[in-house]
Amino acid sequence: MGLIIPILLVSFCSIVIWRSVDGFSAASDYLGRNLSDGVKGATINAIASSMPELFTTVFFLFFLNDVDGFSGGIGTTAGSAIFNAMIIPAIAILAVIYAGMTKVVHVSKKVVLRDGVALIITEGILIVLISGNSLHWWHGAILMGIYGVYITYMLTSMTKGEKMDSDTYHEQKAANSIEEDDNDSDKSKLKQGITLDLEGLIVGDKQMTGANAWPLLITSTLTIAVSCYLLVLACEWIGAKSYNVPLIGTFEGLDIPILFVALIIASMASSIPDTIISMKDAQKGNYDDAVSNAMGSNMFDICFALGFPLFIFTILHGPIIMTPEINELSGELRVLLFFITIVVFFIFYLGKSIGKAKSFLLLGIYILFLFYVVGRSYNDPISSAIAGFLRDVLHFFNSFFY
Repeated sequence: MGLIIPILLVSFCSIVIWRSVDGFSAASDYLGRNLSDGVKGATINAIASSMPELFTTVFFLFFLNDVDGFSGGIGTTAGSAIFNAMIIPAIAILAVIYAGMTKVVHVSKKVVLRDGVALIITEGILIVLISGNSLHWWHGAILMGIYGVYITYMLTSMTKGEKMDSDTYHEQKAANSIEEDDNDSDKSKLKQGITLDLEGLIVGDKQMTGANAWPLLITSTLTIAVSCYLLVLACEWIGAKSYNVPLIGTFEGLDIPILFVALIIASMASSIPDTIISMKDAQKGNYDDAVSNAMGSNMFDICFALGFPLFIFTILHGPIIMTPEINELSGELRVLLFFITIVVFFIFYLGKSIGKAKSFLLLGIYILFLFYVVGRSYNDPISSAIAGFLRDVLHFFNSFFY
């Protein structure tokens, strides 16, 4: 009984996040209509689908405060990055294969090399950057700076093309659309409100313009923020030894560190939008955007969704002093994320295409990751041995800089 309430709350938050990001994505898709394929997936789509990670990290840090909040934040961003790297591309690719749209998917080597190398370098920097016993404002500033360099490079190196006006955008959207009836004018406002059809509520049967795209973007952002706050609350209940629900009573939780809860529960819930957006891109044949969205989301998660809350919190409250346990766990996680990203990069980069075999391989690696996290949270001998190896690698990295 103790876990039913927070699990139901997590499920509710996942649905609200998914529906809200639909509205955010529709608005940002229109506002970023002049970006080229691949760049759009790594920037506009990635930011749109990663807003839940940003808000979840903000609420973890400011709601739980200091080191517990940081551990929840890094668990969410790192767990989401691992989910993005394996689950999202695998599901998107399998969806189009089993729908009979194609037998294999061809992704631009340039896109994989560009985003993959940027991500590996960034994760290498992350390993070293926050390995000390305290975190300061400049740690967050450096992470945000890295993302600024990445975005600048993406925007300045993209293929130049003719600017797309609003009419051309809507013509192309109509030609490429998958049969969807979300914005049918016969839907009542009540039904649109119940189903959180924010685009239908704000845009209705009109065409998307700058005048309604921005209100849709802002409304979606606020809705995502509220649901992420509730998600953080549910994760705290799950990890606690006991928790109290107002007007209902006191219940028992799992009594495990919040980092492990965030690593699986919060990261999965906040990554649903990335999955939906990549599936839609793949169904439209935009395979480069489907893959670059996952990798670009990881850049946003690691650099901005972690860096921005860390920067603001330490400016307001001073440095975060790490406990030895959290320092150790977050170090293991950063190294594991680094290794997984390298493996995923080579899975995508090697070979001429991506088919069922590679997709199921990615799913299998993620399942092993879940077993490791659960085992580590309960000090399983095998998981503890792997953790020891990851700590040795971390010490090797740090020996060059500390």
